[in-house]
Amino acid sequence: MQSQHHDWVSPPGLDPEEAAERLLRDLDTGPEGLSSSEAERRLLQYGLNELRRRTGPQWPKALIRQLTHPLALLLWLAAGLLVIVGSHVVATAVVLIIMLNAAFSFVQELQAERAVEALAKYLPQKAKVERDGAVSEVDASHIVPGDIVVLEEGDRVAADIRLLAGAVEVDMSALTGESVPALRSAAMVDVNVPLLAAHDLVFSGTNCTGGHARGLAFATGMGTEIGRIAALSERVKSEPSPLERQVRRAAWLIAAVSVMLGLSFIPVATLVAHLTLINSLIFAAGLLAGMVPEGLLPVITLALAVAVRDLAGRGALVKRLSAVETLGSTDVICTDKTGTLTQNRMTPVAVWTTAGQIDLDPERSDTLGGAPQWPSPVGSLGRIAADCNNARLDDAAGATGDPTEVAVLTAARILGAETDSATREANRRWQFHFDPELKLMSTIDRSEDGSPVVHTKGAPEALLTRCSHILDADGQPLPLDSLERRQVDGAVDDLAAQGLRVLGFAQRQLPAKKRPPHRRASAEQDLCFVGLIAMLDPPRPGVIEAVAKCQTAGIRIIVITGDHPLTAAATAERIGITGPHPKVVAAEDFEQLEDRQLATLIRSCPEIIFARASPEAKLHIAEALRHDGHVVAMTGDGVNDAPALRRADIGVAMGLSGTDVAREAATMVLTDDDFGSIVTAIEAGRRIYDNVRKFIVYIFAHAVPEVVPFLLFALSGGVIPMPLTIMQILAFDVGSETFPALSLSREPAEPGIMQRAPRPRDEGVIRLPMLLRAWIFLGLMVAGLAAAGYFWVLLRAGWRPGTSIDVGSPLHHAYRQATTMTLLGMITGQIGTAFAVRTQRTSLWSVGVFSNRYLLAGIAAELALAAVFVYLPVFQSLLGTEAPAPSDLLILLPFPFIVWGADELRRYLLRRWSKRHPRGDVRPLVGDLRP
Repeated sequence: MQSQHHDWVSPPGLDPEEAAERLLRDLDTGPEGLSSSEAERRLLQYGLNELRRRTGPQWPKALIRQLTHPLALLLWLAAGLLVIVGSHVVATAVVLIIMLNAAFSFVQELQAERAVEALAKYLPQKAKVERDGAVSEVDASHIVPGDIVVLEEGDRVAADIRLLAGAVEVDMSALTGESVPALRSAAMVDVNVPLLAAHDLVFSGTNCTGGHARGLAFATGMGTEIGRIAALSERVKSEPSPLERQVRRAAWLIAAVSVMLGLSFIPVATLVAHLTLINSLIFAAGLLAGMVPEGLLPVITLALAVAVRDLAGRGALVKRLSAVETLGSTDVICTDKTGTLTQNRMTPVAVWTTAGQIDLDPERSDTLGGAPQWPSPVGSLGRIAADCNNARLDDAAGATGDPTEVAVLTAARILGAETDSATREANRRWQFHFDPELKLMSTIDRSEDGSPVVHTKGAPEALLTRCSHILDADGQPLPLDSLERRQVDGAVDDLAAQGLRVLGFAQRQLPAKKRPPHRRASAEQDLCFVGLIAMLDPPRPGVIEAVAKCQTAGIRIIVITGDHPLTAAATAERIGITGPHPKVVAAEDFEQLEDRQLATLIRSCPEIIFARASPEAKLHIAEALRHDGHVVAMTGDGVNDAPALRRADIGVAMGLSGTDVAREAATMVLTDDDFGSIVTAIEAGRRIYDNVRKFIVYIFAHAVPEVVPFLLFALSGGVIPMPLTIMQILAFDVGSETFPALSLSREPAEPGIMQRAPRPRDEGVIRLPMLLRAWIFLGLMVAGLAAAGYFWVLLRAGWRPGTSIDVGSPLHHAYRQATTMTLLGMITGQIGTAFAVRTQRTSLWSVGVFSNRYLLAGIAAELALAAVFVYLPVFQSLLGTEAPAPSDLLILLPFPFIVWGADELRRYLLRRWSKRHPRGDVRPLVGDLRP
């Protein structure tokens, strides 16, 4: 929200020394500082001068949360049943699975936000204070309220300090986002202004870039301004991502169904199948273990980690794994303009004076024909632009300084002015740094005749209010009447409407023998307006294509900038974000909006721009969008952007121009500050979400072949021996299943991924068509193939219903081979499933059967692990496996092709059906027409 304007002058009747004496008295200290003993006492009273979290360590809660996840609770129940029936080895294996899942997820929890710790990096390690009558260097964390602190060039301010003597230049960018140093002096006392605007105060976390001063520390630690921001950021709690919510919801669903099935089959097994209670409990535990997709959570975690690594190579560092899928559901991007949509490389393109507009050639930085050829006001404009400037064009490394000042100095050189920095410094007598609230910068320089002259530049609307005259086409000052003001305003609007950034320039001749004013209000008055310089900040390469891709993908872009409303609107139209008539909300209008009005305005105006916006405005906009159910990505670079970055679903910080605090508060950091990287990350988020669904289908498809053996055992009353053991199920779920599932996360995006609208925030990651495809179609097919292999081995060995297969019986060896055949049948069917789920609608031939080399490697690893399970004695003993005959293994060869081929046929029929019935809701086969 907009701050009040103020002057650098002590208000009438307010003596700076008297104000300082009152503060010294209130803090019970003196000009010579504290004694060492008093400092130690206050350190106990106020605590260390450091930023800290309000709460204790969070890791115990995170660990407990993982151990009590719905899927974990289900496995705990299975382990408990196994302990009751005396299967301690299997129960131990189930507990190890719980611990493995918890470990994966717990590591993810430890990658929590560290915005407060990043803020602490702004505090220096050492500071100079006056204690016991002498200046000494102490640990910065030991500064207390009442200390007298000495500040010098190069020091980092360690506390909030009221200056008592001297003046310093301070880099306030950590708090205000302004990179130009601000002058802070003990002689400049303000009243009724925002705290950060007071010119006698310096703040913790800022840097002293020049000067020398002594000041009184009045706030330390969390009581400082930077501590207040830290507390504000901490109060904005991060919420679970859509994927985290959906997986937890699905986990509760699985748990409920599993418990219901387990409890319902216990009486069926005892009363109908006439099993003993012990066998019924074993059956229930096996059913629970079979229904739980143990590999789901670790596979999702590892897949997201792969996506994070891929995005890092594309200029987007994602700090939280679950944020990858949040990117995929993003439907609104709130973006800055300068440096994100544009290059932040200002180029002067035009100047305007009362003599008319002159277009500049941005490719030439030399004098265009010499200064005498220009009208008189143009020459004056060039001199002001050169003198009221801190950039350099003549450094060995090239142009240095703020991009805007470099552009202004380049314009001055084109206009024939002297731009040598040494000459400029020799003629400068005083400087009033750029004030972001006044939007002005002034210098007092020595003119050619030796008399002092005030040179001022700044926002035209701010500059005109301080002008009483205007330079005419002959170089003569004339009174600035309403007609002339309208002429200047019209020129500003015309240039801004072209997407140009416009600065105004003015001057005032001072008496030659009179001391120049050293107070800003006295200097910046009765100015003579000279002219305007317009600069172009060109769009980033590729940003137009990125914006077009967002629009095709149904993603809304809202520009939030500090620029002039017309400049922002013209840039947004040039890039393609809006049409010619967007709704532009300036700062003064934004301040009048209540939260509900803001939400209504955003909802009713599809093309909206917020100009002259503050960081607080960003926070309100993010909250309004989220309240309407949008998934929001928000860009920012300053410390005061941290709350908005944390409030958005995806906070995006600038890696090149952003502060450490913004980078730590954000979810994603752009290493190149490029808007296109956000779009790349969104596309990657959609791809990984699709891939998550693919391996969810892959994992769920094997719940049926895991449960069917127990149903055969129970419903036959134990006549059919258990075709699969619980240990084999666990080996299948956690071992062989994991490698192909992980490789599915590396699937490339299917065609058209950025031509569909973002999925709703509340859309489940698991949908009914997916479950039907997994359980009814693929699951039953694999279960039938595995059961066929089981009965083939058992019947060929001479087994008949009721024949004993217990240890020591003639058929026990064949029984172990048969259960191994079931396991291998599930694994080979699993290979076919892996190929089948690679595409959701298109044929696998269209994307390449062998295009995913990771899947080929995963299948090879799965087969190698299956060989270990079958042929290694230690696993034979642990899992109850036995190597089948080579002729039996040949039966397994067609299993993958049967599963894959059947699903290829299903997808082919679905494609034909969708072509014939593009608007039909009836699907002839199990499947989902949407990706």
